[in-house]
Amino acid sequence: MNIGIIGAGNMGGALATIWTQQGHTVCLSFARDQAALRQQAAALPRASFGTPADAARFGGVVLLAVPYQALDEALAGVPEVVGGKPVLSCVSGLRPDFAGQTMGLPTERTESVAEELARRLPAAHLVEAFNTTFAEVLLAPDRQFGELIPSLLYCGDHAAAKAVAVQLIAEAGFQPLDVGPLRQARSLETLASVWVQLAATSGLFPQAGLKILTR
Repeated sequence: MNIGIIGAGNMGGALATIWTQQGHTVCLSFARDQAALRQQAAALPRASFGTPADAARFGGVVLLAVPYQALDEALAGVPEVVGGKPVLSCVSGLRPDFAGQTMGLPTERTESVAEELARRLPAAHLVEAFNTTFAEVLLAPDRQFGELIPSLLYCGDHAAAKAVAVQLIAEAGFQPLDVGPLRQARSLETLASVWVQLAATSGLFPQAGLKILTR
């Protein structure tokens, strides 16, 4: 599978490493340091680098893993080349207080970032995924926590795109868990911020995994 990665930071870089190890080919893009981006791509098998539009054009599936504040720059030229493609997003617009000193999660949003992205990329098939884990967990040799593997929650409106997400989630070493249509990203993005805050304030961060148990 060809995977375009927009956002070659900790999350995007870690997933690029995992997915190339699984035999996929990636195109990395959007890093603060272009020289480091070239080195990052050179260190991986089956990896190249380019602009966000290059990565989106290259990928049969696209991962968007950038700070919310960088979306305008990261999406330059992207809407025109992602028609019909699954786009996985782990972008969050919430601003959790990691010190645990406030009630609630400060945000001015009335919709999830995933829903905003679905409007900004109307021809793509958005799937919210990979926002309930930490880059440090992805960088570990495996995702095992004793006898358990962590859950990875995802949501979206397009069945075929969600099937692609399930494959990539499982290949990354997680248990995929479908939490419904894309509108559920409102809850999933909030859960992700709560999870980060609790992990930080409890001292469990960054080597902690979220597990949903079912009977």
